[in-house]
Amino acid sequence: MLPGSRLNDLGGHGAVERYGWNRTRTYAVGALALAALVAGCGGAAPEVPSGPPTGGAGSQSASRPPAPPRTDPATPAADAAVAVWTKWNLKPLPPAPAPPADKPLKLTATGAVPVFSEVPTSDKVVFVTLDDGAEKDPRFVEMLTDLKVPVSMFLTRDIVKNDYGYFKPLKALGNHIHNHTTDHPAMSTKPADVQKSEVCDAQSALTQQYGVAPMLFRPPYGDGAHTAALNTAVQQCGPRAIVLWRESMQIHDMQYQAADKKLKPGDIILAHFRGPKDLKGETMTQMFGELLSRIQEQGFAVARLEDYIKPPA
Repeated sequence: MLPGSRLNDLGGHGAVERYGWNRTRTYAVGALALAALVAGCGGAAPEVPSGPPTGGAGSQSASRPPAPPRTDPATPAADAAVAVWTKWNLKPLPPAPAPPADKPLKLTATGAVPVFSEVPTSDKVVFVTLDDGAEKDPRFVEMLTDLKVPVSMFLTRDIVKNDYGYFKPLKALGNHIHNHTTDHPAMSTKPADVQKSEVCDAQSALTQQYGVAPMLFRPPYGDGAHTAALNTAVQQCGPRAIVLWRESMQIHDMQYQAADKKLKPGDIILAHFRGPKDLKGETMTQMFGELLSRIQEQGFAVARLEDYIKPPA
């Protein structure tokens, strides 16, 4: 939002004097002088009143000088927000709406866990999720601190265990940490007991490190998401839903599952903690900036996934 101004209604009063012959004469002479001045500046001369202004003693002046411009008090904050996005060479995203009071996804404490790749909502929002945790770029923490874009993190224990602390500032921003297995296998290739240990071992480690048990689980590559064996393992270990995605971010653009290659309200987007080694020289912040640009171009806001989910009672 660019700096703006508006006129303020002045509360001051004009000089008060009694009307009489001198008042009438002074008024007429002053009006004629004003007419001559305007005409001399190339403007049309105003109509001159034929007599003194109406009203008795103590009446307020019939006209007031224009008020000086006043800066809208909200402008500095808006300008600062734009400046923060400009710092990262980005245009601001639309603001996300308030979280719905009636959460569209309601999780149960027991039984089979649901599998979903989008959220049923008419809000023009999408949800950004980040997997694995391989890249631990300090600039990305700075970027999210500046932009306040919500993300959901699905962390793999053996990938993040060398630096659990990196993700704590991201969590402190309100971002949730979820389960993405112990060492990132294709789950359907593993026997049931191994699938269970992949989910449970990661669940225990992430709960211990971050103080909150992950509510959601994502299988690597989405593999086995709809199988009974994986659903049972997830039930036994604690997460209450399996989360997939509708789009996946590459380096400069997204891969879409929809044929029209457009975002839809409630879509879940997959991205990764990746750096130059996997992004052909691009940094994590560059990739994430490209992701936000693709979202902004389609007029979507980014909302927090967990704000649309009701946890088990």
